Amino acid sequence: MKTITICGSMRYVKEMLEVAEKIELQGNVVLLPLYNPWKKKRNYTKDEYNILEEVHKERIKLAEAILVVNVDNYIGESTSKEIEFAKKLGKEIIYYTELEK
Repeated sequence: MKTITICGSMRYVKEMLEVAEKIELQGNVVLLPLYNPWKKKRNYTKDEYNILEEVHKERIKLAEAILVVNVDNYIGESTSKEIEFAKKLGKEIIYYTELEK
């Protein structure tokens, strides 16, 4: 059993939720960003975005590994920063595209 934080672009929220369910059913604890698909797209203020970014860093700190949902090998700027942060903390990095093979 591992604690795993899901990282990736929110454009792939469907895949994030699917992989979270899959790895949780394998007995892992899953941490992932809050996303409400029933709420219309919201533009966060800079302060709100900074809060969300810091909270996600805390999720990464709590986890033993991060799972990067990189559909079609897409990794955006924010996700790249999350990967680098996790590497600096010595976390295991797992890529979604590798799980799908």
